Parts: sequence; structure tokens; C-alpha cells
Amino acid sequence: MENLGWILLDPMHEFDEKLLNPNPSERVPINKYSLRIRDDVRRHYIQNGPCQPVDHKFPKTLFGNKMRQFSLGWFKGSYSRWLEYSVKKDAAFCLCCYLFKNDYVHGSTGDSFTKTGFKAWNKASEKLDLHVGKVNSLHHKCFNKMLDLSNQGLSFRGHDESDSSKNKGLFLGLLEWFAKRLPEVDRVILKHAPKNDMMTSPKIQKDIVSACAQETVKAIINDLDGDYFGILVDESKDISQHEQMALVLRYVDKKGQVNEPFIGLVRVHDTSTKSLKEAILSLLMKHSLSPSKIRGQGYDGASNMQRKMNGLKALICKKVAKKHKEVETFFAIAANVLNVIGAPFKCRDQLRDHHAELLVQLLESGEVQSGKGLNQERGLQRPGDTRWGSHCKTLDNFVVLFASIVHVLGVIEYEGQEANDRLQAEAFLSKINSFEFVFLLHLMLKVLLMSNELSKALQKKEQDIVNAMIFLDLTKERLQEMRDEGWKSLMDELYLFCTKHDILVPNMEEFYIPGKSKCRPSSVTYSHHLRVELFYTVIDLQLQELNRRFNVVSSNLLLGMASLNPANPFANFDKERIMTLAKYYPDEFGELKLRDLSHQLDTFILHMQHGDPRFSNLKGISDLAKALVEANLVEIYSLVYLLVKLTLILPVATATVERAFSSMKYIKDELRSSIGDAFLNDCLVCYFEKEVFTNVSNDAIIDRFQSMKTCRVQV
Repeated sequence: MENLGWILLDPMHEFDEKLLNPNPSERVPINKYSLRIRDDVRRHYIQNGPCQPVDHKFPKTLFGNKMRQFSLGWFKGSYSRWLEYSVKKDAAFCLCCYLFKNDYVHGSTGDSFTKTGFKAWNKASEKLDLHVGKVNSLHHKCFNKMLDLSNQGLSFRGHDESDSSKNKGLFLGLLEWFAKRLPEVDRVILKHAPKNDMMTSPKIQKDIVSACAQETVKAIINDLDGDYFGILVDESKDISQHEQMALVLRYVDKKGQVNEPFIGLVRVHDTSTKSLKEAILSLLMKHSLSPSKIRGQGYDGASNMQRKMNGLKALICKKVAKKHKEVETFFAIAANVLNVIGAPFKCRDQLRDHHAELLVQLLESGEVQSGKGLNQERGLQRPGDTRWGSHCKTLDNFVVLFASIVHVLGVIEYEGQEANDRLQAEAFLSKINSFEFVFLLHLMLKVLLMSNELSKALQKKEQDIVNAMIFLDLTKERLQEMRDEGWKSLMDELYLFCTKHDILVPNMEEFYIPGKSKCRPSSVTYSHHLRVELFYTVIDLQLQELNRRFNVVSSNLLLGMASLNPANPFANFDKERIMTLAKYYPDEFGELKLRDLSHQLDTFILHMQHGDPRFSNLKGISDLAKALVEANLVEIYSLVYLLVKLTLILPVATATVERAFSSMKYIKDELRSSIGDAFLNDCLVCYFEKEVFTNVSNDAIIDRFQSMKTCRVQV
């Protein structure tokens, strides 16, 4: 609280009714007053009543073919206690909303009756009734608060210890004088009282965290300043298995810097399209964010909301697996094996020790080489829900540790303490020692490895669109090459693996028998099943998913974005692709704006390629945006900058949302599994947006905290 000393020097913290302007169009916003005097300001305006100049001659304004003006009769009847008129602005205002609206909303929502003024006299009755609204409307809430405050007496605010007070020091001195003379007073005064005001109550602490979170989000919304933004949405289960939906904004600030702030976590009872849409709109409206300003959307785990581009985890684990039951079963078996072996400490120790013994034997036989960085210790851990790279690493470790996994499952099968553990280990041993399981293990590992570079490019916080497009083409090319020429090498690798681990290889020309049934007829051979129904199908599904996610529209967007890349210098510049990109934003680039953009692009590229040192070492589109701001060229190349900004807003991946879910695990864990949804959200906002939070003033947080309850003691 060391930054609070300036409060006494700020006129907004000293009540002086002479400084309170009766004109509603010239008043200081109520939230600018300190909470120390805010109720006094409100009482002053309530006692003086709404500004209603009944003797004024109201001017007329032409609306269509008729002259209209403010009606004196509106000061009577149901509007009489709150309707105000500004002579200077010829506009109507609402007294109760001016006094209390900021207790419910922040931002510029519904400013016509509090800041800008209402003057549509041709539709006055309709608009006034619309402003009043129903019983639970914002106006009614403000009006009821005004009535409550007007019925209250002046509250006691304690002894004045300010620097300007003549009584400063006397109150504490009097307490000390009594304490020296009366032992019973000495036992209480200045000893117990401070300790009873340490704010250690859980409810108080939650209110403080809530105040911090609200002010943090408010700072983010103020930085956005009503500009265009994109949203990144994902859903995941917390430690209590509750579905949580996270929302992250993506926007370009006044400095040209791309920001992806986390603004909220919402618990959803189901992940249907309707529920997720309602949750998103509710969270946006809570922070006075208009959906009409959205210019980019990114969804990952919220699969029902997916439209364009997503992370690669959904491409395989949630799409390929769901479309192929055997692949889905494979991942389920692998995950359960990890639960059995990776969870107990004893099993992990056995796995590590057995693998170390095998490694010594292999080194002695010369089957593996020693050297720096080789033969590092490996372990099994569950793949993270928010990191597709962890799935690739897990399957790779599964292959390397296969013999040790079989050994530990064998130990559990014969020495497990519980019958269920022994039966489970026996079943998993049978499954993972089958040829079909190891076939899918090697196949899915190869597919993941081929997609790994693209996954990394899309997961970067500063996304390089050019590299993403390059890796997209390379991934599809490698997958197609694997489909055409990779069958033999995969089977050769499998035969060696099966020989090493004593896994029975079926006769490829025999009829395939699915499951455990030995009598169920089948019309295809093992060779056909493995090659056509698994190998070709999995690769085709992956290629189809990539083509669907990165379709013609998505590719045009990405190619247009890549054409704006300033690297080398502007080597990828392609005016035609940039104009195609602009056409996907018809609200911003109409026919005339497209023509102006075409002329601006001609001038822009000549400028950029003439060796301006301010644009010579730029590496990406985000650097270009910052350089245009720093060079004061935003207004000159306004349409180019707008397109650059819209390009940066468009999300390619949802890495930031996934990082938010990773952070959630630090807050809500097994020891804090009963933490409430609101408290979880507030903690996560402060934790994830710690840079913004540290820049929020103490005074703003204190004012927010004290405004939660009007009877709360002044801090």
C-alpha cells in the first residue's frame, strides 16, 4: 500500500460541493471520485434533485419534415425523479444511472444517458421507456440504489487524521493517554484492534482477489479501446472433471504489438454448440465487448465450435481416432498402460531399473553406442491434453521402453496385491504383445513425427505464417510420400521389432480375424487389413483433415498473410494475393476502399523496397506493424496498416489458451480440488496476466474492493 500517499493530494479525494457541477453534461464521471467521498457526492446530487430547468425555452431541431424539441411534460410523472436536461448541450440525461451505473458495468456501454446525452426528440417516449426497461434492468437497479442511499442517514466516517485536520494526532494521543492510566483499556487499545483487521477471512480474501482480477481485465479492455479483436477458445476438464471453457483475446495495441490476454474461465455443463456459444457471448458481454468487433476465431478442444484452423492434437487424437475405432482403441490402451505403470512409485522405479539393466547389456554387446547426449534416461508420463508434442514423445518412449513395460506388467500380473491389478496387467500384456498394437504404435509415431514441425510452428506465440505454410506443404508431401513408398520400410521395421520382443507375426495371406473370435468369418487378409484398412486409411484421414482445415479460404488467408511478410525485404510480396485477402473483410474493404488499398499498396511497396533503414531488418508481420507505428506512417498507409492489423488478429493456433489450462493445474490441484469456479477464474486471471496485474494501481484495487459492499470500512 506504499503507493497510496498521493491520495490526500488529489482533489477527487476531497469533498467540496462547490466543485460539483449541476450541469449533467459537464459533470466529472462518478467513478473518478475516490470511494472516500463518492457517497457524499451522490448524496449531494440526490438532495439537490435532477437538473430540470423548467423556465428554459427549449430549442427546436428538424427531424425529417418536422421540428421537434424537448417536452417540459417529461419532467412530470414516472420520469420526474431521474430525468435531467442540459441547457448547454440540449440533451437529456439520467441522474440515477450517472450515480450508480459504474457499480454494475464498466466501459462505454449505454453512455447516451450518462455522458453523451440523448436528443432524439422524434422518438423520445419510445427511447425513454426503452432506457427504463423491465424490473431487472440496469436503470431500475441504479434507481433503487439511489432510493436506498437517499433514505440512509449520514454514516460516521471516524476521526479526521488527514494532514489538513486541526485534530491530527489528538485521537491516537487520547487513546494512549487512557491506556497508560487504565489497565483494562491498555489490554485492548492499539493491540487487539489492528490484529482483528488483517483481512484473513476467506471471504474477504476472495473479494480482494476478485477486485484484483476485475481491475486486471478492465486494464486489458481499456488497452483494447474498442478496436477489432480475435477470440481463442478451448475447453478442458479440471482436476474435479468439470468442463471449463477458457477465452483469450487477440488484438493489436496502439504500439502495433500483438497481445493475447486471458480474460476469463467459464464452467460449462455441456460442450454443445449452443452452450459454448452462449458462454462465449455471456463472457464478452460481461466485459462490454461487442461480438461485432470479432475479426478472427480460433477453436481447438471445443470441437463443436471448430470452423477453420486448429492445433494438431484435434487433427489426430480427436478426428482420426474418432473416425477409426481401432486407432481410438489403441490410444485408450496406451493411456491405460501409462496409468498402471506411470502412477505408482514402485512401478516407475522398476521400469527405470529394468531399462538401465537392458541398456548396460546393449552397450556391452555393442548394439547401442555411448556418447554425449546418447541413451538419456526416459520415463513414461501421460500425454498432456494441451500439448500435442507430448503425445509424440510418449509414443517414442513407449517404443524405446517396450521391453521394460512388458517386464513391469509381468511383475504386476504375478505379484500384484489386488486381484483387479493382476487381471488388468494380464489383459494389457495380451493387448500390447499383439502385432496389431505394435503396428499402430509405429504407424502413429511416424505420422506424429511428420507433423511435429508443423505443430511447433503453429504453437509458437509469435506465429511465423510463412514457415507455417512451408511446413504445411512439407507435412502433406511427406505423408503422401509415406503412403506411396513407406509401406515396405514400415513393415521391415516392424519385423525387426517383433523379432526382438518375441511378438508373433501373423501370416499376411491368411484371413484377418478381428477381436478374440476365432470363428467369425472375414473376407480380407491380414495384409489387406493392415495396408488398406489401417495404413492407407490413417494417412488418408490425416491428409483429408489437413486439407479440410487448411482449405481454399484458409490457404488464401495464409498466403495473403505471407505476402505481407517484410522479410528479405518483402521478398514474398504479392499484390494479387493481398487484394484477395482484403476481399475476405467486406465490412472494412468495400469497393472504394479496395481501390484505395490498391493505390496504397503500390506506393507502400516502392517505399519499402527503396531502402528505408527503419524497415530493413524486419523478420515478421508483427515487426512490420510496430515499425509502421514507430515511423508515424499509420495514417499515411491507413488501409495497409488496417489489413496488417486484421492479419495479426487472425489466430492460426490456440497455444495461449492451452497455456492457460496448464496454469490452471497450478491453482486447482488435488489439494485444492474444491475451489469455486469464480475464485478459480479470479486467481487464474491474476496469475496468467501477472504483467498487467503488477501495473494496476493499488488505489484502483482498493476502490473496487470497497465498492463491493457499501458498509465496508475505508482502507
